[in-house]
Amino acid sequence: MSDSRILYGYFRSSAAYRLRIALNLKGLSYESVSVHLRRGDQRKETFREIQPQGFVPALIDQGETLIQSPAILEYLDEVYPDTPPLLPPDPLGRARVRAIANIVCCDIHPVNNLRILKYIRGPLGHSEEEMITWYNKWIADGFAAIEELLASDDRTGRFVHGDTPGLADTCLIPQIFNAFRHDMDLTPYPTVMRIWDAATAVAEIADAHPDRQPDAEP
Repeated sequence: MSDSRILYGYFRSSAAYRLRIALNLKGLSYESVSVHLRRGDQRKETFREIQPQGFVPALIDQGETLIQSPAILEYLDEVYPDTPPLLPPDPLGRARVRAIANIVCCDIHPVNNLRILKYIRGPLGHSEEEMITWYNKWIADGFAAIEELLASDDRTGRFVHGDTPGLADTCLIPQIFNAFRHDMDLTPYPTVMRIWDAATAVAEIADAHPDRQPDAEP
């Protein structure tokens, strides 16, 4: 099995951030190729041939192209079972982890994606302040539910599910980073923030931080 991997991403992309965390946790090496979203690299024909939607990330693994971060996260667990798992072994545990991950991936992130924000500020004519209000509202709604789910369940440990980071953490950590970027008040979510603090102490997660990427910008 080839160890050659290429991750097409952007340093601030939440979805690419998820995959960097997962690949690092699993000890899977990869080459990072930047697709600069603000300069329009995603619209270039060369990238559209890799990812027809023009979204990041895309992962080339064993010569095959994979798209959509939730699908890629599960692929990594299935294809590399000898690496640290992202999902727990029991069906109920897996369902819980997937549900919390999907609050981020399905309910928060899609409405706060860069292309959505550009449309709000551009064709719809809303101000930067209105855009930030929009952005933080959906994070607040999602984080309120996640906080309740985490705080009320004894399966929550240092991380979302137990004491090792997994699939839900790979999705939650980038979303917390995004909330920080927009100066959101995160004090109502103490369990979420405790997990953030634990995650920042894990080298594999810290190395995936946007500021540590080759294409990072101020």
